[in-house]
Amino acid sequence: MSRGLFITGTGTDVGKTYVTGLIVKKLHESGARVGYYKAAMSGNVRDAAGNLVPGDAQFVKTCSGIPQPLSEMCPYVYERAVSPHLASRLEGNPVRLDVVRAGYEAVCRRWDLVAVEGSGGILCPLHFDGGEELWLEDVVRALGLGCLIVADAGLGTINSVVLTTEYLRAKNIPVRGVIFNRFHPGDVMEEDNARMCAHRASIPVLGFVGDGARDLAIDAQQLQSLFA
Repeated sequence: MSRGLFITGTGTDVGKTYVTGLIVKKLHESGARVGYYKAAMSGNVRDAAGNLVPGDAQFVKTCSGIPQPLSEMCPYVYERAVSPHLASRLEGNPVRLDVVRAGYEAVCRRWDLVAVEGSGGILCPLHFDGGEELWLEDVVRALGLGCLIVADAGLGTINSVVLTTEYLRAKNIPVRGVIFNRFHPGDVMEEDNARMCAHRASIPVLGFVGDGARDLAIDAQQLQSLFA
């Protein structure tokens, strides 16, 4: 039976896709049958034929070397670099939970582990129009997943990590731990940030990712244990 893990960020541009790629790469290289999924992806570009290419999915596929086809990785792909709820209002094709769930279940039938990446932070609206609302947290609960948080190691991360953790717990979403991206060993502030987040949020610090890292310094078995 397939197991999944939801990977969220403390906000936009914290390196969530980058870290997700390293997670999938580590698992793939360990021999695990791992796949990737993302409900909605904004800010994509078109290829020579005019088709939108899901950029985050393409990055994870290239970074990790997994054989999974792009066509099954993301059901909703938008061009505008805005939240999916606004992108779909401008471009059409609004996000539907039943479609997202069906796509995830299809990926689960093919891969033993599925890394599900969020859009922006956990409070990202996926659909908001005509009295209908769908938020990222609704997808996490519908798929029955726990969350791994990706955070920037720098200034401000204590606030964002603690607030994200407390919000997830208030919504009864399990929190597996946090990985700090753009970490510089020996940086007093960044090392203290990690300690303070672990203390105030009571959250496991699972690892650190430096600028340009090609590998994740976390044991593959430990990574697998985060999937449920």
